[in-house]
Amino acid sequence: MKIYLDVCCLCRPFDNHSDTRVRLETEAVLSILKRCSLDWELVTSTAVLYEIGLIGDPTRRSHAL
Repeated sequence: MKIYLDVCCLCRPFDNHSDTRVRLETEAVLSILKRCSLDWELVTSTAVLYEIGLIGDPTRRSHAL
């Protein structure tokens, strides 16, 4: 299965988890990424790579990549 996550999804784990919705969304994104390391294929686009390049914090940018 091919999976495409936009930059908002990829950056969700770096958001404030005090809100239950944000925490649950983070858990979902991390579960999807874990599954992509097993048998799903994470696909990307030039638009995603461009948007990640615009992230000002180098640590966040690195982790999103």
